[in-house]
Amino acid sequence: MTVTGLETLGHGAADEAPVVDGKRIHGRSPMRIVFDRLRSDKVAVVAAAAVFVLVVLALLAPVITSLWNLCPDETCTDTAALIELGYPAVGPPYYPFTWAHPLGLEPSTGYDNTARLLYGLRTSLGVATAAAVLSTVIGVVVGLIAGFARGWLDKVISFIIDTFLSFPFILGALSLSPIIVSRFATNADALKYASVLSLIAILVIFGWMALARLIRGEVLSLREREFVQSAQVIGVPTRRILFKELLPNLVAPIVVAFSLSLPAYVAAEAGLSFLGIGITGIPSLGQTINVAYPFYSNYPLYLWAPVVTIMVLVVALNLLGDSVRDAFDPKTRR
Repeated sequence: MTVTGLETLGHGAADEAPVVDGKRIHGRSPMRIVFDRLRSDKVAVVAAAAVFVLVVLALLAPVITSLWNLCPDETCTDTAALIELGYPAVGPPYYPFTWAHPLGLEPSTGYDNTARLLYGLRTSLGVATAAAVLSTVIGVVVGLIAGFARGWLDKVISFIIDTFLSFPFILGALSLSPIIVSRFATNADALKYASVLSLIAILVIFGWMALARLIRGEVLSLREREFVQSAQVIGVPTRRILFKELLPNLVAPIVVAFSLSLPAYVAAEAGLSFLGIGITGIPSLGQTINVAYPFYSNYPLYLWAPVVTIMVLVVALNLLGDSVRDAFDPKTRR
């Protein structure tokens, strides 16, 4: 093996990359290594493609329904006339497939199931993303402060984290939902937005603790490193040490935690909406399942469409999160 293009120290390092066996070697940043590993991972590519398709469908829900002339609610073209004895008079379950309504019509109301599915996917992804971002920010900030602090402050924050971790999630959701419904029961429009905001708040309140504990553990080890101690000695402000010195070294666990929290929040939103303590008045995947399960024997497509959508979304997000975790782990080789 021959190496050329290197100069000895004192005479100036070569500007060009070294050449090994006639091939020029270029350095790669850690993020470049991560993306290269993700691109070479077939599972990650397939999962990312599935997530991308679902996200595009959710974002373009108004465009798709407008071009296809689908009816998600009463604001669209009246399709109530297409209902006979509670069931659709066109399409499934009792009539042949029609491109006018690919997934059929909702019983009793006549709303288009495809439009409801797209808007429900949009709502579920929006709620899950907002909850994941907010809980990640809160968890990172609290974890940084708890890990870097010493004495009573660390004990107080750790006690708060343990207290929230011990509180049952479902019990908190069941307690808060009736309060919100009773407060906005007289105003249907306000109830729609209040239910969305309250669901995001519930997911965030009971979702930031695990990341905070993880970040705290990482900071406990990083604060004893030389670069942190040197910054303290020269008088660097604590805020700068936290967000300029420690935070860049925590990118990997933060990205992994965020990627794995998204599918958890999607499933949580669907579960709460299915139980009737989540979103009301706005289409969501869980709400559609809640309305559709009584028709599972006569109208299986009405139920299975949102169920399969949630399953594909959660599985794809979980696989993508696992691939991201493996890509950030230097000990993993696929």
